[in-house]
Amino acid sequence: MSDEPPEPSVAPLIEALSVRRNAAVGAAAGVAFAVLAYVFRITRVAGPFAGTREFPVLGETGWFLLLSVVLASTAALLVTTLLTLGSLIRLVRAEA
Repeated sequence: MSDEPPEPSVAPLIEALSVRRNAAVGAAAGVAFAVLAYVFRITRVAGPFAGTREFPVLGETGWFLLLSVVLASTAALLVTTLLTLGSLIRLVRAEA
């Protein structure tokens, strides 16, 4: 048997920072933003795509759909990070 102390858990910190709620809000915001951008591009509200480009394999719609997935995940990560940072600041101020 070893005399090492048990490893500390990060679960209380994650709960105190509301990471689960922040991730859910971030995911919803990211998906909503990506859907909006995708619809904006596909309905050509901004006009036709500039230039005569070729979109191999997937076509224009497929490539914009893949870009929307990247946009959704990036926006979700950004919103989650900002909300968690805000939770951290509030927690630190409450403890001080």
